[in-house]
Amino acid sequence: MTTHLLRGASPLGGAATDVLLADGRVAALGADARSGADAGTVTVDADGLVLLPGLVDLHTHLREPGREDAETVRSGTRAAAAGGFTAVHAMANTSPVADTAGVVEQVWRLGRDAGWVDVFPVGAVSVGLAGTQLAELGAMAHSAARVRVFSDDGQCVHDPVLMRRALEYVKAFDGVIAQHAQEPRLTVGAQMHEGAVSAEVGLAGWPAVAEEAIIARDVLLAEHVGSRLHVCHLSTAGSVEIVRWAKARGIAVTAEVTPHHLLLTDELARTYDPLYKVNPPLRTAEDVEALREALADGTIDIVATDHAPHTREDKDCEWAAAAFGMTGLETALPIVATTLVETGRMTWADVARVLSSAPARIGRVDTGPTPQGRPVAVGEPANLTLVDPAARWTVEPRQLRSASTNTPYGGRELSGRVVATFLRGRPTVLDGAPVDTDLDGTDPR
Repeated sequence: MTTHLLRGASPLGGAATDVLLADGRVAALGADARSGADAGTVTVDADGLVLLPGLVDLHTHLREPGREDAETVRSGTRAAAAGGFTAVHAMANTSPVADTAGVVEQVWRLGRDAGWVDVFPVGAVSVGLAGTQLAELGAMAHSAARVRVFSDDGQCVHDPVLMRRALEYVKAFDGVIAQHAQEPRLTVGAQMHEGAVSAEVGLAGWPAVAEEAIIARDVLLAEHVGSRLHVCHLSTAGSVEIVRWAKARGIAVTAEVTPHHLLLTDELARTYDPLYKVNPPLRTAEDVEALREALADGTIDIVATDHAPHTREDKDCEWAAAAFGMTGLETALPIVATTLVETGRMTWADVARVLSSAPARIGRVDTGPTPQGRPVAVGEPANLTLVDPAARWTVEPRQLRSASTNTPYGGRELSGRVVATFLRGRPTVLDGAPVDTDLDGTDPR
């Protein structure tokens, strides 16, 4: 494997140093890195660049198997690498649903063969996402994919008895249930956030309480059984307060926020452009402010993309008929940089926490045969991302690497851009472009 010397990189935005990558690990720092380089070492000019541990997404829709017209594991993970990610968790709402050991192993092998990032499949909580019968949680946990995160995302596990059983079951292998918090009877036909804008534009409203009621129920269930609960895509100020209360009480709950809920508001529904139709819906400016504050103070643990690619046919239609969802892998880091780092609310060390170490810990992939989210330190796996914090760029949907173009950020200027990504010391992105060579699918385990 080729060795790489990162010249003048700034780990976590700190003092500049040299970093030597060899044999898939961080081999040396500083003067030792320079002296350890040889004639075959490839030097990467990292002057002025922030060095982060490779990003880890706990919530990605790769669509394969079943909807390869919208995304494949290969195209989605290529986009992930371009966004600075070295690992993603692939959600279970595929066709067939990832509710058996066979399907999660298929997704895991597709990720391994593609070679862009590590793919950790998320197993379904219920058979077929139907919410009536527990899926093969134990079989998926003990499969080659070693599943530790289970979610019916796209559907809420609305039956409290089934939710309790799932929480109890995953304790045996330190798993976590990731809940899509949406009370279905309160959101029948809902199209956008319920409020002044929905009333004015005539679209059916989606009340905040539909999310908050499920979170309140589930944190109490998690406390009752002593299990881990993760709340997907938190979107309201009320949800933040419930999670804050639960953490103060000592309940083992974690939560995520998406980049789009940190930046966009329900005012965009006035355009009737389905690019802004998402589940949960875009909320108010007050909700956005509460989410930013909660991420900065640690109430919300992580940023997760909820990357949801769709074909043009599923989005280029009237609002009511359009699919819910937005792409987000390549814009996640820049949105965090724009909304929180540039405003002084977070440091680059905080970015590493919410986009790398914390999601890896929640997904239990910070240890094991292919650890992710590890610190930038000698001996650690060389899963790394170089970011230009000074870069300003305008999002051009057709230049993104996802197979789908349903980004809500087209024409918007963002700050911060990924320059290079390394997966176990092998570059997957250099000079901002994916590296298509040497992706031989070798199993690193």
